[in-house]
Amino acid sequence: MSKRIAVVISEDPCVTARPVEALRIALGLCAGDHETTVVLLGQAPKLLRKDTDEIIDVDILEKYLPSFTHLSVPFIVESGTAMDTWSDSFSVTTRTADEIRQLIHTVDRSLVF
Repeated sequence: MSKRIAVVISEDPCVTARPVEALRIALGLCAGDHETTVVLLGQAPKLLRKDTDEIIDVDILEKYLPSFTHLSVPFIVESGTAMDTWSDSFSVTTRTADEIRQLIHTVDRSLVF
């Protein structure tokens, strides 16, 4: 039975490798029939920027990002997050903090990193 899953990433990918690992886990969840949404909060939106030189485990990140584009995995960021340096190939939607909270409350499962 498929589930609605939210993977919430809020850690800074320039400080820890956990955000890249969280994306790898999210991609694994997308391989099944689950409806997976990735929520990027705080500094986590750096994961989708074109300039990724400072990101820890950038080589792993660059290996997995094309799959997110190919699978059209939805990314959600908080309203007001600058999007001008991001790659246009990702499905990125902005939501208010309240809308993000509501999404997390309505999914069947959530993983928070």
